[in-house]
Amino acid sequence: MNMNKKPEARKLTYVEFPSKYVWKLQDRCWQPRKNYIVVGRIYSVSPSLGEAYYLRILLTKVKGPRSFEEIRTYEGVVYPTFRDACYARGLLDDDNEYIECIKEASFTGNGHYLRSLFGTLLLSNTLSRPEVVWEKTWEFLSEDILYNMRKDSGFSGFVVSDERLKKITLSKIENYLIRNGSSLRRFSPMPVPDEDSIVYETNRLINEELSWDKDEVRAEFNKLHNSLNDDQRAVYNDIMSAVGRGKGGVFFVYGYGGTGKTFLWKTLAASIRCNGHIVINVASSGIVSLLLSRGRTAHSRFHIPINLNEDSVCHIKPNSEIVNLLNEAKLIIWDEAPMVHKHAFEALDRTLKDVLSVSDSRNSELPFGGKTIVIGGDFRQILSVVQNGSRQDIVHASLCSSYIWSTCKVLKLTKNMRLSVGTSSSNIDEINNFAKWLLEIGEGNLGDGNDGESTIEIPNDLLITDSTDPIQSLIDFVYPSVLHRFKDRDYFSERTILAPKNEVVHGINDRLLALFPGEEVEYLSSDSLCPTEEINDPLHQDLYNPDVLNSVIVSGLPNHRLVLKLGVPVMLLRNIDQQNGLCNGTRLQITRLGKRVIEAEILSGGNVGSRTYIPRISMIPSDKKIPFKFQRRQFPITVCFAMTINKSQGQSLSRVGLYLRDPVFSNGQLYVTLSRVKTRDGVKLLIFDKDGRPTNKTANVVYKEIFGKL
Repeated sequence: MNMNKKPEARKLTYVEFPSKYVWKLQDRCWQPRKNYIVVGRIYSVSPSLGEAYYLRILLTKVKGPRSFEEIRTYEGVVYPTFRDACYARGLLDDDNEYIECIKEASFTGNGHYLRSLFGTLLLSNTLSRPEVVWEKTWEFLSEDILYNMRKDSGFSGFVVSDERLKKITLSKIENYLIRNGSSLRRFSPMPVPDEDSIVYETNRLINEELSWDKDEVRAEFNKLHNSLNDDQRAVYNDIMSAVGRGKGGVFFVYGYGGTGKTFLWKTLAASIRCNGHIVINVASSGIVSLLLSRGRTAHSRFHIPINLNEDSVCHIKPNSEIVNLLNEAKLIIWDEAPMVHKHAFEALDRTLKDVLSVSDSRNSELPFGGKTIVIGGDFRQILSVVQNGSRQDIVHASLCSSYIWSTCKVLKLTKNMRLSVGTSSSNIDEINNFAKWLLEIGEGNLGDGNDGESTIEIPNDLLITDSTDPIQSLIDFVYPSVLHRFKDRDYFSERTILAPKNEVVHGINDRLLALFPGEEVEYLSSDSLCPTEEINDPLHQDLYNPDVLNSVIVSGLPNHRLVLKLGVPVMLLRNIDQQNGLCNGTRLQITRLGKRVIEAEILSGGNVGSRTYIPRISMIPSDKKIPFKFQRRQFPITVCFAMTINKSQGQSLSRVGLYLRDPVFSNGQLYVTLSRVKTRDGVKLLIFDKDGRPTNKTANVVYKEIFGKL
């Protein structure tokens, strides 16, 4: 800013400045640059950081500012915040779409749904000026509150002032945000409810975890405990003994798909909760967390950074609500652990040692700060994703390669409960043979050269052998009579087609969508470079025009052109409201297609049948292969008659079709697919050879060294 007092510097933005000047560390001053070739960029900033994000945008636009006030100045007006200055310059999106979105949803949804919709827009950092949207829509968001107050009081003439009604509505929105780890205070200058308008308690997280009917939980525990098999009971007793001693302990429950790990988690949780204590349930993915009571993803519950390294710690502040919750918790359960990089567990270990040592200094020497933690999973399944990682990188990133592994006590489950439920004694041998075959695939014991990648032969009864139209035969197996049964909610909930790659999945989805009855509705995204990106070269500006951005297809991001029909199953691509079962991987069925909002019913998890509204939100892809930051404003969903194998991990399904146009490419993918089903006759494979002809042989990828420390 001092250099900007010189006339020649006043022509440069903060981003352009290093192209003309160089910092001389020895003299601690800027000097004119002699070599005009400079490579560099300023750090990107997440929209969730608020003012820092808006300052980052302005630094790419404002030339020669000599103070922060000048950065906030536009056309002679000094704006109070960087965000207001961005808005005045037209650098932020217009929120009128979202005002119309809420109005449109109000035709079919009551205030409860509309408040959830508003909360979703806040959490996704989609609104440029949320306080303006609030002022223009609060009457829609509050329309059921006065009705319910009159109903509860029995007095039809019950009157509440607009100001009071606003505060009550804000308190309900605040409760929604708190359940999802946020608050209205993050979205200043949004108004916030006063303490009289909200039931304020010492720690909402603790109160939420203790809000159980003990009699109901005890009855559930007795039922679950009596149903444990011998393996499960032995593991249960071992873990509960450690909980009873209160001196911590780290357990790894190792069991292949279908051995009843989720059943065990429910029993452990019910046992602790029926005695008035707290258990924290987390999972490595959103879709798996829905299978746990009050489950959350580990990243959201423990505030684990997205970009991890060997020194990472969780973003947890001392004396915060989450620290108090961790102090009170008797047990932490983390499901599907092998899916996550070892640095996530190490970050939690360091953080718990730090924050829990405040109450007892000895906790700094104990694993996970002296907490009893149960980590579950199966190393036969898909391991953590390492971008462009080799086999060695993937194995090295796994939990069993961490220093934490030496503190783990490994407990094993060996009986396949998924296959044996509801079976008669007459086909026990068939079930056992299928379970044994699955294990052989999972451990890489079939085929030749079975160290890493091997070629195995699939039994004929599991194959699609139709050579005329094999893809249609696969569709008919998974979705029989789809044109007549699609209105049945349960029809889509336990069946899917799986494939290793997104490209193949999109092809199957397009084919089934074309067969589906009804009129197509097309939604096109609005794509633009992030305001924090500065592209000065005119040639580069052509590279990043809207047509180019529209053509970008990235995993985890909806396509520019999204085509839907009523009744079609879709999958969420973002965490919207984990508390109510809306997270990345949740499957839903379309019930209404509006211009600015989509209505759908949940098909999977613990909230099946619940209705929700999905708005368009702004999404920034995290793929590091893209050399620039751009944002796509689109509905965060994709058609999901078919999905990738990785998305299916952790789910139990009744009917699965595996389409292998290309072979699997990652550890455990074939095993994960085959172990999703409850019966042998619930799965069929369509395998193509290199010439595109059906075959009975396919690749199986297993990194055997992962089992070395079990």
